[in-house]
Amino acid sequence: MMSEDRRALKDLLLREPRWTLAVAESLTCGQLQAAIGAISGASAFFAGGLTAYSLDQKVRQLGVDRAVAEPVNSVSAEVAEQMARGVTRLFGTTLGAATTGYAESSLAEGVNQPFAWWAIYHQGAGANQVRAGRVEFSPETKRVEVQAGVAAAVVEALVKYLREVRA
Repeated sequence: MMSEDRRALKDLLLREPRWTLAVAESLTCGQLQAAIGAISGASAFFAGGLTAYSLDQKVRQLGVDRAVAEPVNSVSAEVAEQMARGVTRLFGTTLGAATTGYAESSLAEGVNQPFAWWAIYHQGAGANQVRAGRVEFSPETKRVEVQAGVAAAVVEALVKYLREVRA
């Protein structure tokens, strides 16, 4: 399904008017960028991405509000949305996508199973749009499987969103 989604993503972004995409990652640590960059012809729509793993970098590079992010260890729908908006501004693109979450359980944070928040920000004529979602995994899911699963979920969400707004 991922390769079909990647082809669809390219086709949808390259329709007129052409839209561009940038990515801000935390949990996926570059895997979303790699999935998009693997698309033949990605340079026609993919401006690039940023992996902001620490709170300080999310604040400095993406404009995330520290007062919102700190109490939730940078893991919430609102933080993902701020990251997506920030990367859209940083790269000057039409769309931004972001991921943040826990790739494995964290007893210190009270997290019993891996999960992630993702967000898509669309800066366009008229009202800007934001979509966000959550992906959950079983406690025994391996870290790299969680990262790959979240990257695939975001590509799928981008395709779904673009099909809706390009219809």
